[in-house]
Amino acid sequence: MENKNNTTRKIPKRIASTVIQSLKGGVVPRIGLPYITVGRKNEIDALLHDVDIIADGGASFRFINGKYGSGKSFLLQTIRNYVMDKGFVVVDADLSPDRRLHGNKGQGLATYKELIQNMSTKTRPEGGALTLILDKWIQNVQSQVVAEGIMPDSDSFSIEVEKKIFAVISSMNELVHGFDFAKLLTMYYRSYIDGDEDTKAKVIKWLRGEYINKTEAKAELGVNIVITDDDWYEYMKLFARFLQQAGYTGMMIMIDELVNIYKIPNSITRQYNYEKMLTMYNDTLQGKARYLGFIMCGTPQSIEDPRRGVYSYEALRSRLADGKFSKEGARDMLAPVIRLEPLTAEEMLVLCGKLCEIHSQLYGYENNLSDNDLAVFIRIEYGRIGADSHITPREVIRDFIELLDILYQRPDINVETLLSSDEFSYAKDELAQQEDDVTSGLRIDGGQKPDEPGNYAEFRL
Repeated sequence: MENKNNTTRKIPKRIASTVIQSLKGGVVPRIGLPYITVGRKNEIDALLHDVDIIADGGASFRFINGKYGSGKSFLLQTIRNYVMDKGFVVVDADLSPDRRLHGNKGQGLATYKELIQNMSTKTRPEGGALTLILDKWIQNVQSQVVAEGIMPDSDSFSIEVEKKIFAVISSMNELVHGFDFAKLLTMYYRSYIDGDEDTKAKVIKWLRGEYINKTEAKAELGVNIVITDDDWYEYMKLFARFLQQAGYTGMMIMIDELVNIYKIPNSITRQYNYEKMLTMYNDTLQGKARYLGFIMCGTPQSIEDPRRGVYSYEALRSRLADGKFSKEGARDMLAPVIRLEPLTAEEMLVLCGKLCEIHSQLYGYENNLSDNDLAVFIRIEYGRIGADSHITPREVIRDFIELLDILYQRPDINVETLLSSDEFSYAKDELAQQEDDVTSGLRIDGGQKPDEPGNYAEFRL
């Protein structure tokens, strides 16, 4: 095959290394996605339609439903990068046993803290952008006043700046907890102007949900309220409204690993989490939230299981379940749940071609894999028993990068010889393993499975 390095976009080595190492480790890189994006056009178009609605002052809520390794996180990162380019602020978090939508031991607040910690903008894509956003807001207001012809050394400069600042802050008062939120923003503005770094740090600490109780907050800031497990979502709505007033397009909240709600053993606790999810969903559809978007990701089991999944909560199931006309190959992409279809063999072939070029640029060798070599690899991968329903992009990518690594280190080996030899083994079928992990130790009421030996340890004849 003719070498295509001279016609392929050059990729910086730092980004190439991140892409290859992340994919080899089975995770999605946060940078370099445009170099490897293939397929998912319909899904991306549907989510970008939501982005336009949010920018116009609306709200949206979507679930992405896909198997382990099917590309949920990849799609999430693709949309994340796109909306940041469009002026959105993005907050994202993975749920875990310690991070939930609702909890009475700090689990809901822990999710809020993670979201705020990962607050990202185009100029701060790695997270931790809260202080930057607040400082930039004040600086932008000052710039607007200068643009109106009032110089910083003028007596009326600070008066005009305060008018614009308080116009934004006063718009918060009408919302739940808006008065206290506005008070904290005022405090931050005053400390910014006075150069009081200590007070600024305390306000940031409060906004991050790090005050333990009202007594501590009252002593340090004079406010008699703190963010809690019960009301953290109300503050996300406040942030969305404030960010739009501060010059951003809106806010996108991305939550992955819904399976961790599915795995909660106590059925009442699960229901409380699904109730919180229903509140968020209803707010976006009924216009109670503005400039705010939600994307939540889960496996088919964590969403559709009628005993433990999202659909176990009847109010959600009746809103989210597929209609009678939806079927594989003809999904309704405007429905609340986007079900990821498997990438085709042709799309995986294109992706492997892109990975070839990135790998060769990273390690500085000439890419000699032909189109026929790539086709042989894809044919063998998709020729596995059950591949049509169980193979995932993650497995194929990890296999292919392993193949590239071996060929780079041993250029004397023939591709077809390697693929047919014992030196090359497929990546483990993660889907079956992950689903076993999720269901192990669980029965319908949340206890041990009845057939586990531990249940009969005390049995005596």
